[in-house]
Amino acid sequence: MHQIEVSNIIIDIVRKDIKNMHLAVYPPDGRVRIAVPLRINDEAVRLFAITKLSWIKKQKRKFEEQERETKRDYIARESHFLFGHRYLLNVTEHNSAPKIEIKNKAKIDLYIRPDTSTEKRQNIMKEWYRSAIKEQIPPILEKYERKTGIKSNSWAVKQMKTRWGSCNIEDRRIWINLELAKKPVVCLEYIILHELIHLIERHHNDNFQALMKKYMPQWEFYKEELNRLPVSHGDWEY
Repeated sequence: MHQIEVSNIIIDIVRKDIKNMHLAVYPPDGRVRIAVPLRINDEAVRLFAITKLSWIKKQKRKFEEQERETKRDYIARESHFLFGHRYLLNVTEHNSAPKIEIKNKAKIDLYIRPDTSTEKRQNIMKEWYRSAIKEQIPPILEKYERKTGIKSNSWAVKQMKTRWGSCNIEDRRIWINLELAKKPVVCLEYIILHELIHLIERHHNDNFQALMKKYMPQWEFYKEELNRLPVSHGDWEY
């Protein structure tokens, strides 16, 4: 990978064995990347980027304006989200194994040993989020596999720093970003359908968009909703 500069914008160039150029602008700060066929020289890439400048700048502005969560210290009365619902954290020290409970619609109770570090508290919360999203995924995946007739072989949850979801078309495997445990469930549904359709349509072309609209008529609204929501302070660094 190397870089070029166009109109004061740094662009990452990645050459691959592909037929066409593919442009992407990534959160959180609008990093620009163009995947380029092996035979295309930098001057051709520069000319391509110039034709896309207005779109690139529009996407970068979106990310610059997107709300960011403040750094979390995992202390009492700090806000945390589960599937779009805001809770206040209640921290209780005890001499047993750590655990997390939700007893009402207002608080998340975090039970930890005395002197538990901030990093350890973060890891406890992260594994709790992992368990929560893993409970949600199977029925949603089954629902859209049934609706679309598209079957995946497997799925997994992992922390991802450039995407809400991804897939391996050859293995028919789907990955879901752990951060979606904090967002409304409809956002998780949107990403699951999005990745399912990618198993049969690699690109975001007219066919992809038609399939999304067929199975989720409001998919563009959900996409915008997800892009408007705050992104995590620590997990979206590139």
